[in-house]
Amino acid sequence: MNLRIVFEDEHIIVCHKPAGVPTQTARVGAVDMVSLLKNYLYKNQKEKREPYVGVIHRLDQPVEGILVFAKTPFAAREMSKELQKGASFGKYYKALLSKTPHEKVGVLEDYLIKDERTNTSHVVSGPEKGAKKAVLSYEVLKEQGEGALVKIKLETGRHHQIRVQMANMGCPILGDTKYGAKERLEDIRGKIALCAYRLEFVHPKTKKKMEFRLDKPDIFQ
Repeated sequence: MNLRIVFEDEHIIVCHKPAGVPTQTARVGAVDMVSLLKNYLYKNQKEKREPYVGVIHRLDQPVEGILVFAKTPFAAREMSKELQKGASFGKYYKALLSKTPHEKVGVLEDYLIKDERTNTSHVVSGPEKGAKKAVLSYEVLKEQGEGALVKIKLETGRHHQIRVQMANMGCPILGDTKYGAKERLEDIRGKIALCAYRLEFVHPKTKKKMEFRLDKPDIFQ
């Protein structure tokens, strides 16, 4: 698999995660983004020791998009703090929905609970025990038959958040049979029509605002 690096310096590395590849996995022998990056860094460094790759945020395995990783513990700490604050860490997605939302622009606020046994999440009526608040905003960019292409900005980062909230609205993401889509996407098994196409954050060392975009996601070609 070819690793697609978008940006790299001594502190961070930004890359394009293909749909179907996990961010990180505990399965022995399985390919994930962390192992791919470690192999890449090992081959390109002078000292032959295991490289440091710090996971800052994740994308679900069926989701394509842009990810940033830390190359040092310092960068990992600084970026984790930034992600927790949320103000300067912007995560934007595009999705093809199976139905067009009634409101063309909206904000979804729900409480989600994760089921560890099934590795799924679902919406509950209120802030009950174990529930976490999930917030996102969306905008319909283009209607396509019964469905629509939408732009989404995540305000929180919950387990399967976009997939659960879109399905709860009655508009599951195309191909996402785990959350209500009627069928898988043709010829791209294990992938769904969701892409993290834009990422914003402050550089952990320089404090410069960084922005990266994926103009032509594979999933929408």
